[in-house]
This record gives sequence, C-alpha cells and structure tokens, in this order.
Amino acid sequence: MMTSKQRSYLRSLANNLEPIFQIGKSGLEEGFLKQIDEALEARELIKIKVLNNSGLEAREASDYICEKLNCEGVQAIGSKLVIYRKSEKKPKIELPE
Repeated sequence: MMTSKQRSYLRSLANNLEPIFQIGKSGLEEGFLKQIDEALEARELIKIKVLNNSGLEAREASDYICEKLNCEGVQAIGSKLVIYRKSEKKPKIELPE
C-alpha cells in the first residue's frame, strides 16, 4: 500500500506523461492486459485514456486493471488514469519514504 506522500510524488511524475494506451469499445481484453503488464514492467508508471465508447469509467478501469495485474492505482481523473508497479528487473522510480 502506498502512502499519500508516495502517491503525490507519482502524480507529479505522471503530470508530464502522455497516455500510451486507450481503452475503447473492445474493453479490457486479455491481450490488452498483457500489453499493459509489459509496459508496467518497462516503464513502471503509465497513463491510460478511457474513451467514451468503452462503457467504463476511469476509476472502474483502474480498479479492474490493478486487481488483475497487481499494480497500484495512482490517479483517476476524468477519462485518464495513472497506474504504477515497481519493476522486478530494473526499478527506475525511487519512491520517498
């Protein structure tokens, strides 16, 4: 579980990120989750945009992804969500205590 200080730090890092995935009408399929999993391992912090035709809210999508991929939901505002998972091979982001 992340502290509010760590969450705040990750939000500040995510501020400059562009969404690298879009959740559309096909929703959250297994192949899509695998791509997110690989991106989390490589980048640790990613931003995702939820399109209107997906039928999902950003918070719903974040909760589902985090449950399936064992990651942390950092932020879900409007149609964008930010998720984080520490890389097992090469951690890049150093969280404050």
